[in-house]
Amino acid sequence: MPAFNQMAIGLRYETVAASQTAQVLGTSGAQGDYIERLIISPALAAGGVVTLLDGSTSIPIYVGGATTALTEVKPITVELGLYSQTGPWKITTGASITVIAVGNFTTVDQV
Repeated sequence: MPAFNQMAIGLRYETVAASQTAQVLGTSGAQGDYIERLIISPALAAGGVVTLLDGSTSIPIYVGGATTALTEVKPITVELGLYSQTGPWKITTGASITVIAVGNFTTVDQV
């Protein structure tokens, strides 16, 4: 079940566990949803990749230690400021890597 919190400025965050495939951001997600940033947390120096999907369009965001081990295991913030063009935002995470997505994602009560 996705975790949501509402912040004073209208942004939400959602957590994405390791090894998830195309987890929709928001309970339903929709074209026009806004993603402000991703906070990527590798658990190991050889943590996996993070891919952002706009509907079915795949956008590689972070290759992590998938081919070369990281020198430090620490959170990485990726500023995006994007609106989805073709569908809901989705996140795919590799092994040993989690994400906190921050943005304005459509929930069932907004549809």
